[in-house]
Amino acid sequence: MASNFKVMQVIPKLGYGGAETGCYDLAHFLAEKDCKSIIVTSGGPLIKYVRRKKVKIIKLPVHLKNPFALIFNALALILLQIIYRIDIVHARSRAPAWSCYWSTFFTRRKFVTTFHGTYNFKNKFKKFYNSVMVKSKLTIAGSNFIFNHINENYKNYLKPKNKLLVIFRGINLHYYDPKNISDIKLLRLKKDWSIEDDKFKILLPGRLTNWKGQLNFIEALNILIEDYKNDKFQAIILGSDQGRNVYKKKLQSLIDRYNINKKIIFAEHCKEMPLAYALADIVVSSSIEPEAFGRVAVEAQAMQKPIIATKLGGSMETVLNNKTGILYKFDDPRELAKNINSFMETDKLALNIMGVEGRKNVVKKFDVEKMCQSTFNEYKKLLNL
Repeated sequence: MASNFKVMQVIPKLGYGGAETGCYDLAHFLAEKDCKSIIVTSGGPLIKYVRRKKVKIIKLPVHLKNPFALIFNALALILLQIIYRIDIVHARSRAPAWSCYWSTFFTRRKFVTTFHGTYNFKNKFKKFYNSVMVKSKLTIAGSNFIFNHINENYKNYLKPKNKLLVIFRGINLHYYDPKNISDIKLLRLKKDWSIEDDKFKILLPGRLTNWKGQLNFIEALNILIEDYKNDKFQAIILGSDQGRNVYKKKLQSLIDRYNINKKIIFAEHCKEMPLAYALADIVVSSSIEPEAFGRVAVEAQAMQKPIIATKLGGSMETVLNNKTGILYKFDDPRELAKNINSFMETDKLALNIMGVEGRKNVVKKFDVEKMCQSTFNEYKKLLNL
């Protein structure tokens, strides 16, 4: 078999999350290596950016979880694997992974998964449902935290003949580069968000959901004002509620109670995330549950911004404590307030130095090219190339 093998990645939707961008980046990398690259998905906003001459998109309802849909998708995938003479099927989520697992059992193609999160396993059924992610010939963990999580919680499902390894997730260092920021676009974003230049700007990116810790962030801002008498800031909570209206109302109610409406800006979306990082002085990741990787922390560092992140999960691997940012005890708004105040009292030069160290850290460990090349190399080993 020549090195131009054929890979089919299967993912529920092509959105802007870590799994989705990883799928997108790898698909185009494979195409540049003269491999046939196919993405099977139900849709998503990232599709419009796929270079169709290089990467083929096939739409199937692989986001559905009901048993009939899983069986239908498995049958469809069998046909696709035969028609396109696929060598490797790479699943990036649990529901499509079951369809991929069944289909490759019949076609004898190589089955690969990427374990993107800790997933809920509160009962035996949930754990069994999740276990499909380690039934593959190759299971990729996006961090050492996820690698350890798999070994601790799914050891009964792991088989010695199958391979489990860490390939750190990566980001596009050209896209997330402060040197490539458009001043005109940055000014436009500042105007759209009513940003005041004389205020210290604190950015909290992440979808609006309880485990991302926005409630703690708001608590910390109130402590910053009440205990530290420090109100010379603007905070931007950037993320969609994705239909979670009740949670957003809860956040707004807390803001109203503390009477800090003028200090906080809600922004649902930013078309170009590097611009959002560029206007911030510091970035916060306040998750109260472990991040599988901690993409916000990595993107912030790539943009040379100091990061304050919770001492949990992947963030403990991506942030160099007291060098590229600060790690603090999760679910502790007082410690978060203390760290924000510390950064606000730090001179600009020291913050800039921390930012430069952050980018060095990301360039060394979390470059998307390294992620793609490592995955490509593992594919070749699977195929004995």
